[in-house]
Amino acid sequence: MMNNADSHRDGAVRLPAEWEHNGAVLLSWPHEHTDWAPILDEVTECFVSIASAIADEAVVVIVAPDTSVPKGLMSGHPRQDRFLYLDCPTNDTWARDFGPITVRVDGGYAVSDFKFNGWGLKFPADKDNLITSAMVRSGLIQAPRINRLGFVLEGGSIESDGEGTLLTTSTCLMSPNRNGDMSRDEIESYLKSAFGLKKVLWLDHGALAGDDTDSHIDTLARLAPGDTIVYTSTDDADDEHYDELHAMEDELKALRTPDGMPYNLIALPLPDAIYDDEGERLPATYANFLILDRSILMPSYGQVKKDLLASQILRVAFPDHEVRMIDCRPLIKQHGSLHCVTMQLPEEILSI
Repeated sequence: MMNNADSHRDGAVRLPAEWEHNGAVLLSWPHEHTDWAPILDEVTECFVSIASAIADEAVVVIVAPDTSVPKGLMSGHPRQDRFLYLDCPTNDTWARDFGPITVRVDGGYAVSDFKFNGWGLKFPADKDNLITSAMVRSGLIQAPRINRLGFVLEGGSIESDGEGTLLTTSTCLMSPNRNGDMSRDEIESYLKSAFGLKKVLWLDHGALAGDDTDSHIDTLARLAPGDTIVYTSTDDADDEHYDELHAMEDELKALRTPDGMPYNLIALPLPDAIYDDEGERLPATYANFLILDRSILMPSYGQVKKDLLASQILRVAFPDHEVRMIDCRPLIKQHGSLHCVTMQLPEEILSI
């Protein structure tokens, strides 16, 4: 099941767009030995909502140190055939950042296993860094594994259009505690080789208060079909994000498609400020949505007007999808949201 990272010839690798067919999503279940312990019941209820919504139309792969817990909680869902479980040690629940990044290769799929180091050595990651290899070793994933553990990369830091263009942020990828010995040109060259890319689009601006990821792109700007970018914005000049988000907007306006055309830009509202018990602002964002084959699962934050407005805007960007809202206020208490706790997988690579 093991493939060397250099075993694919040039041009044989392609990083799909998230809106391409997948059919499965990975979740890492919260437990008492994670940072969720003080609000475990609250966040578990959120995970049950997410898992239930995914299972309505796709396979849910759940990893946990003891999967009897999620098995019991999900036992009432009518599509039990859509749940797969793997007992596996975990540090936390952010599957987007430590989960396998699937690429298309000649003859099918492969899973790229990058190094996850807790967002630049901020948090423990030793167990989460081994989850992709455990999924392959167990036979749950039946696709070649490309060993890329020599390069630090989180799934939330990259966006692909499926046609050779990748969108990312310099603040994250050039963080000194990730791949600090590499220049921007070297990182770009590596990404092009690993994902079969033609072009890397870099954003140097954009940040959310309370974000631990050094500005993951999936909190700020998301690629969508038809050369579209959906992005976080605010018109409130008194908001602390105003200058950075407007600087990011100017960068987005300057980006060009491979055909030399500007992107179709669609602005999402910034949720009203939400604070934790210590008065720290939390990184609530509507850009952290998950794309399924028929639905968009969008995080909501108990802000009726803005939640509704964001859902209506996403319907414009994804006219063929239903937009379904899930209350993610529990998730942002640990500085992430819906997209952060999920990772799409092609169902074809799973042992079902």
